[in-house]
Amino acid sequence: MGVEKIKVVIAKPGLDGHDRGAKVVARALVEAGMEVVYLGLRQTPESIVTAAIEEDADVIGLSILSGAHMSNFLRIKELMDEKGLGDRLLTGGGIIPTADQEELTALGVGRVFGPGDDPQAIVDYIRKWHGARKT
Repeated sequence: MGVEKIKVVIAKPGLDGHDRGAKVVARALVEAGMEVVYLGLRQTPESIVTAAIEEDADVIGLSILSGAHMSNFLRIKELMDEKGLGDRLLTGGGIIPTADQEELTALGVGRVFGPGDDPQAIVDYIRKWHGARKT
């Protein structure tokens, strides 16, 4: 039996139309051997969580540059908990102030990455989280 692949759903919630960063991260995760489902632009929290359920994703990664990070992360976290995905990782990146990152962490959201962060750091973070989950 082969090594279990980590499955990641990546999405752009809301009206933000810039997805280059999400595509760069998705590519890095694929090159690292993860299975990635990229949902694309203008997703709702409900569509993202539904896709995560359908895909049996281990991780939901959000890319948010619109400034609506608090409401999007919190709504998706709430839906994940309601739908039995509370043991999955919710992480992401974008333009997110440090104070908001700290508040998100306190609410159960994983590490949040910013512009200029090395995609390898994201790969390493997800692998470390997944390894700890399996032990």
